[in-house]
Amino acid sequence: MADLIRTPTLMVGEGWDAYRLLDSGHGRKFEGYGPYRFIRPEAQALWAPRMAEWDANGEFVPGSDEDGGGRWQLSPDVPEDGWELGWGEDVRFTAQCTPFRHLGFFPDMAPVWNWMGEKLSGRAGEPRPTLNLFGYTGVGSLALSGHGPVTHVDASKKSVAQARENAALSDMEDRPIRWLVDDAMKFASREVRRGNIYDGIILDPPKFGRGPKNETWRIEEGLAPLVSDCRQLLDANSRFLFLTVYAVRMSSLALGGLLEEVFADLPGTIEHGDLAVAETGADPRLLPTAIFARWSNPG
Repeated sequence: MADLIRTPTLMVGEGWDAYRLLDSGHGRKFEGYGPYRFIRPEAQALWAPRMAEWDANGEFVPGSDEDGGGRWQLSPDVPEDGWELGWGEDVRFTAQCTPFRHLGFFPDMAPVWNWMGEKLSGRAGEPRPTLNLFGYTGVGSLALSGHGPVTHVDASKKSVAQARENAALSDMEDRPIRWLVDDAMKFASREVRRGNIYDGIILDPPKFGRGPKNETWRIEEGLAPLVSDCRQLLDANSRFLFLTVYAVRMSSLALGGLLEEVFADLPGTIEHGDLAVAETGADPRLLPTAIFARWSNPG
């Protein structure tokens, strides 16, 4: 039976050449994406900024609605088609100011990619695939592809196309990655019926979304049955499931409790906590970005 560790765990991203959290405060954050600097809303930055001024190349100005609307105000030097960045020694990708306030990848996931790589690197025998549901632009899938086959699933044709372009940018077109435009819940259900098993699963669902055939996703309704299906795609020799949740009124302990129930028949450990990014400079503050729960099995 998987043991739930009740004490929360903190996973902190330190930044790297392609990304830096330069400052934060008063409900905003100031970030460096390669040579460009941007200001974005961040409700959890409750403190005051440390810098007197933020010299940015662009700022995302939120709308008045609660559904994440808004627009970018960009200087002319920001490339409309994006610019190349990297993670690790091999992964390359295009950063771009999207209408959803993101820039084409989630930098707070960097410690998660490292953690999953560590779990997969020690496995014995022929590697089974890992599954990346809600895979977005594929940076996580490219990171995992160095450890074996990956199945990448996202409902957005545009995101999957960008993921393929990032694979080409990284010279990874020949890596064993399946790029699928599909609804995550429907795909997982079909995989259960097929009897397929994975070594690891990444779950990074949005609060709300739509599938390629206008299927509606609401995390409060869909998360528990999706996690249940994902459990059936893992066995006692699998390595992990990692679940992240953003921008919802939910505790990481609740996510851990869900995994504890669903994974009761498997060995291993269940942990929960916060993802955070550390500011640069002396005495860096930690800016929380998401909650997570993870199941891992030493095998």
